[in-house]
This record gives sequence, structure tokens and C-alpha cells, in this order.
Amino acid sequence: VKIDMEKQLVILEEEYEDISLDDLREELPERHYKYVHDDGRVSYPLCFIFSSPMGCKPEQQMMYAGSKNRLVQVVELTKVFETRNTDDLNEEWLKKQLAFFR
Repeated sequence: VKIDMEKQLVILEEEYEDISLDDLREELPERHYKYVHDDGRVSYPLCFIFSSPMGCKPEQQMMYAGSKNRLVQVVELTKVFETRNTDDLNEEWLKKQLAFFR
């Protein structure tokens, strides 16, 4: 999705319909996150990481936050993490966030 500030809209930028599994697999990222729990169990958690760019105008921040909240509700996401500083977005940070869901 992207935000059109002039129209004050959140716009779906790309959507796939009637896509084969093979084609969908090609669109998905090669890498996924493998989480090894302290007891040795392995999981591949689905999580939503939200980053609102620093320096945005307040109205843009409100639109980002509103779009995030609606997406979380519609998709029923449970692992939602937010960061303002993308430099913090690393494996250590993600493990700390996921530790809550053990």
C-alpha cells in the first residue's frame, strides 16, 4: 500500500488475483525468519512489522497509524511490532519482540 497525501487516501499498490501457487511462490521473498525457542522448538512466525518514517508530518503519521490499525483488524494479526528507527530492525530486536509469544 501507499499513501496519497493529496487525496488523503491509503491506496492498494499491488494485489494478486487468480494467481497460481507457483507464481505466488515466485512473488514471495526467498528468506523467512526461523525462530528457535529456548526449549529447541522451531517456528516460523508470521508477524507484521510496521515502520512509520521519521520526519513525517503529523497528518501522515495519523494516516499510517490508521491504515496499520485497520489492516491488523481485518487480517486478525497477533504479532504486530512497530519501530520508528529502522536501524533498530535486526535479529536481536525481533527475537526480543517475539519472546513475549513463547
